[in-house]
Amino acid sequence: MNTLTGADGRQMLNKVPEVTLWFWVIKILATTVGETAADFLNFNLNLGLTGTSLLMSALLALFLVMQLRRRLYVPWLYWVTVVLISIVGTLISDNLVDNLGVALETTTSVFAVALAATFMVWYRIERTLSIHTITTTRRELFYWAAILFTFALGTAGGDLAAEGLNLGYATAALGFASAIGAVAVAHYVFKANAVATFWIAYILTRPLGASLGDYLSQPAADGGLAVGTVITSLIFLSTIAGIVIYLTVTRKDVIGQVASDPVC
Repeated sequence: MNTLTGADGRQMLNKVPEVTLWFWVIKILATTVGETAADFLNFNLNLGLTGTSLLMSALLALFLVMQLRRRLYVPWLYWVTVVLISIVGTLISDNLVDNLGVALETTTSVFAVALAATFMVWYRIERTLSIHTITTTRRELFYWAAILFTFALGTAGGDLAAEGLNLGYATAALGFASAIGAVAVAHYVFKANAVATFWIAYILTRPLGASLGDYLSQPAADGGLAVGTVITSLIFLSTIAGIVIYLTVTRKDVIGQVASDPVC
């Protein structure tokens, strides 16, 4: 098991899961929950966008601190943090667009620049963007910052494609799924850089999950299947819980030796 000395001198195991099929399944499910849960809290519980943002940001801060204090990867804690950061990323984009009137084109560009800057600083300091070496607190902070911006960027980009370009939820979902398929082909067939293809796929799964969530939950008049945010969120959360329990028992997503992992 790979370990490095953290900023406080402690030995830490890798803090994130191995990238398996289960990883991508949970990631897409989590992004869908990020979309539907934000809508549920905002509209169904009448918390409003501001109230929902404050509540979920507080919860994210709590679980992020818990995650950072751990010295090894804990499946349930890691994925709860991902679900919460998915919701908060969605809310950041929604606040800019709905409360401040910022255009989707602008938010998409801003989040793209913010994500690129995060990667640049991360690589400049650590000389790697690989998730197989998240073994210090500093690297983990870079990791979570990048993930937050991928969710915000994915939300803005997904909304721009589905609503701003009038593609519709189903068409947008198919488009993003096709793009992810192209990235997979680039990686497995043409041996494109593993770290680059990972992060590109990670960004694209956010609008895919969001489009899927909107397609299932939104009214038929808006191009959805009218399943509703409550049922959609419960189905996806239950599925996530089941997979996380399975991974906790089997430990199939615990990263082992990393000598063959690329460093750039």
